[in-house]
Amino acid sequence: MSKRSLIFAMIFSSLFGGLVAVVGYSYINPQEQITRQTSASTNPVSLTNYVFDSADFVVPEGLNFVFAAKNATPSVVHIRTSYSDGMRANSPFNEFFKDYFGERYERRGGPARGAGSGVVISPDGYIVTNNHVIENADEIEVVLNDNRSYQAKVVGVDEDTDLAVLSIDEDNLPAVNFGDSEKINIGEWVLAIGNPYEFRSTVTAGIVSAKGRNINILNGRYKIESFIQTDAAVNPGNSGGALVNLNGELVGINTAIASPSGAFAGYSFAVPVTLVEKVANDLIEYGTVQRALLGIQIGDVDADIAERFDLDVLRGVYISGVVNGGAADKAGIEDGDVIIALDERPVNNVAQLQEQVAIKRPGDEVSVTFIRDGRKKVVKAKLRNAEGNMDIVELASDFRIEGATFVDVSDELADRLDIDGGVQIKELGDGKWRDVRMKEGFIITGIDNEEIRNIRDLENYFMRPRTDGILIEGVYPDGSKAHYGLGL
Repeated sequence: MSKRSLIFAMIFSSLFGGLVAVVGYSYINPQEQITRQTSASTNPVSLTNYVFDSADFVVPEGLNFVFAAKNATPSVVHIRTSYSDGMRANSPFNEFFKDYFGERYERRGGPARGAGSGVVISPDGYIVTNNHVIENADEIEVVLNDNRSYQAKVVGVDEDTDLAVLSIDEDNLPAVNFGDSEKINIGEWVLAIGNPYEFRSTVTAGIVSAKGRNINILNGRYKIESFIQTDAAVNPGNSGGALVNLNGELVGINTAIASPSGAFAGYSFAVPVTLVEKVANDLIEYGTVQRALLGIQIGDVDADIAERFDLDVLRGVYISGVVNGGAADKAGIEDGDVIIALDERPVNNVAQLQEQVAIKRPGDEVSVTFIRDGRKKVVKAKLRNAEGNMDIVELASDFRIEGATFVDVSDELADRLDIDGGVQIKELGDGKWRDVRMKEGFIITGIDNEEIRNIRDLENYFMRPRTDGILIEGVYPDGSKAHYGLGL
């Protein structure tokens, strides 16, 4: 073999050997993993890097998350709660709903603590969140996006929608812009903004998976479940946070997740903003929700119901009963009618009907479209409250327990005594309060070193289970201070 041939053979052999090595390595070890665990023992966070040429990636027209995130994130706050007796952390309520509700509670030798999110809805300090985020909390701290921190007061709560309104003493806050949850479509992109696992101001993206979803988790007498379902990642701490559209407008309040583990497993649920806005306005204006009712017993129409009652529709709301003297009764609606629209908006199920009625107030007139005997009919109905009339429902002004009736102390008396509110004994009957020689007119300002400023504080205190006696402090109208020990 010539020298030239030998050199050529060596070069060819080298190239062929290199090619075999590359192919063999690729076959054995296909591609470097794009998910790398940073610490198998202590750190649950993984890096998920993937290198690509951004020139090859084209953003669809209108699909840009940056604007929405910048626009809405300043309005989302972090809510921290504390519970002095640890009741909230160990309550049966939390255990039952741990697969749905997104909070995490800790008790490390001290008070139980919780965390959630909220949304600033007005520049003068009103914040909306979930009721389950702040329920029974002894203290509520609101941390703004710029790290300013405030103690919050509860303006009002609504168990039926799992919503609550807080207030902080501040002005010129970055309030969120309200969108219209009626106009969002299934398949539309949305962002969830909140504070999962204490990771502040976290933004995740997903699409609207369904609307008008009833997941049967609320406990209120008139519970309203018409959730927006999304696949945007929502985890413990996200509850009460914002669901926004690509304009950065609020379309829902993130409330629950469907999960066997308590962490995100694919679907999350948000209260639609049309309902949020109505409930928040009622709580701010009246302290309680003005609940409008049609006065009917209802169920979803499906194939079985249609066959059983010989209906010619497969969607809608079947009326199984009508309350005598209620709005539906006075409008001429009867048992067996099937409601298919309210105010010309299609109604396919109970959740959609409940949502449409819930955004109204007693006295509002609605147009009800229904089918009777195969014929479509339209009537006008004036909605009523739970008392059967159209009056504004006032917030309960007193609280009764163990033979004693309490009312909020008047502003004039509070100013004269230089106290920050309190509750006063209006009437004192037989019972434990009288047994400790407490007298009518006494003003409770604190129980067990916990400030009592109004009837709501007193109600919240006694909603928590107690096994020991309590120490009550306060003052009489003449300025004399007193302390009482009350056994439970």
